[in-house]
Amino acid sequence: MNNENKIATRQSYGEALADLGEKNENIIVLDADLSNATKTNIFAKKYPNRFINVGIAEQNLLGIAAGISTYGKIPYVSTFAVFAAGRAYEQIRNSICYPNLNVKICATHAGVTVGEDGATHQMLEDLSLMRTLPNMIVISPSDDTQTRWVIEEISKIKSSVYVRLARLATPIIYDKKQKFEIGKGIQHGNGTDATIFATGVAVSEALKAKEELAKQNINVRVVDIFTIKPIDKELIIKCAKETKRIITVEDHSVIGGLGSSICEVLSESYPVKVERMGIEDTFGKSGKAEELLKYFKIDKDAIIEKLLS
Repeated sequence: MNNENKIATRQSYGEALADLGEKNENIIVLDADLSNATKTNIFAKKYPNRFINVGIAEQNLLGIAAGISTYGKIPYVSTFAVFAAGRAYEQIRNSICYPNLNVKICATHAGVTVGEDGATHQMLEDLSLMRTLPNMIVISPSDDTQTRWVIEEISKIKSSVYVRLARLATPIIYDKKQKFEIGKGIQHGNGTDATIFATGVAVSEALKAKEELAKQNINVRVVDIFTIKPIDKELIIKCAKETKRIITVEDHSVIGGLGSSICEVLSESYPVKVERMGIEDTFGKSGKAEELLKYFKIDKDAIIEKLLS
């Protein structure tokens, strides 16, 4: 992991989208007047005739995308996660998932790491909302390399997809040779003292904790669950059998997100105790992203404290 070289997954998304537009003329990008923040402006400058700014009208944004997809185009839709998964939930459910349309919802600024925008804009429930929808694939990439792969790969899949992207710049974890597969987690290390399942921005925090714990002869493995749905049941069960503790970490509510997904798998197939780290049934707060990770106990230090307890 390169702790010095950091990039926000929303930036990776914008750049990957512009590259994808060159390869595939069917890519259409839509935004709700936030293209500078979501980074779809990179695509807009390159392909203005394939970019639509619908204005501050998120429900209309998703409805238009649904219609465009019926003409064989591949719409990539972006706005903040709180507006995409929140304000336009009904349109995603009834206009996109119900008819199983090929729409890619790439929602940025998810989690408490939105920072100073505060509780109203910190979407902590989107993974829960999106993974309950039939016909919806749910992805939460952890770094620049993975995000770029995801954005191109989902263009090859005829399905509704929700991609969760962050505002906070995070370390680059993977090199370009890394192999990814939708529905498969990535295991880092073979430690048997614990497995830390993480997703999104929490993956780099878990890997930092892993390095620090190794100095104290506590050997853990970190599993990057970047596909929340379909989830890698086989790897989850394998890790539960091979390690002494199971911990989940996410920049999301502990209700309905990664932790709940892991619990569902293990309760049915290999019941063990699962310790969930995330936002504990509360709204976020305004503050710097790094401070909020610490406040809500989902940073490196909190993970270390949990493992030492």
